[in-house]
Amino acid sequence: MAADSKIALGGGCHWCTEAVFQALKGVEKVEQGYVASTEEHSAFSEAVIVHFISEEIPLKRLIEVHLYTHNSTSNHSMRSKYRSAIYYFNFQQKAEAEKSLMALQADFSETIITKVYPFGVFEPSREEIRDYYLKNPEKPFCKTYIEPKLKLLLQQFSKELRE
Repeated sequence: MAADSKIALGGGCHWCTEAVFQALKGVEKVEQGYVASTEEHSAFSEAVIVHFISEEIPLKRLIEVHLYTHNSTSNHSMRSKYRSAIYYFNFQQKAEAEKSLMALQADFSETIITKVYPFGVFEPSREEIRDYYLKNPEKPFCKTYIEPKLKLLLQQFSKELRE
């Protein structure tokens, strides 16, 4: 993978997903918005595009962080809005994502529901809600939903966190 790799990830609220990946070393940029795949998954779902330097943080590690920081084993009623997905940009990413999901399943007691889809279309969030946690760390949503994910990062992925 090139130094300017990107992958799209969906799971929970894109404010949460954005904050998680902004905290990681090797991530150059996180675009928050809505992603659609193709065919039966062509409806938009909240997601982010993570631009990363694969030599600093490999795709497998990004997928691991993703699975641990959203309900990747819960097929809850909001899955159409919050699709648990990895959207690939090339077939090498598809193969790596599928291999990572199979390998990481052993770490979870329940079945991982995250699916691997081709990237279709991205629609960015409106400017005023981008960088939500960075702009609003004291808001109740951030305290309730984002901070626990960041604490989990600190506990399980401290080597990958920015200074």
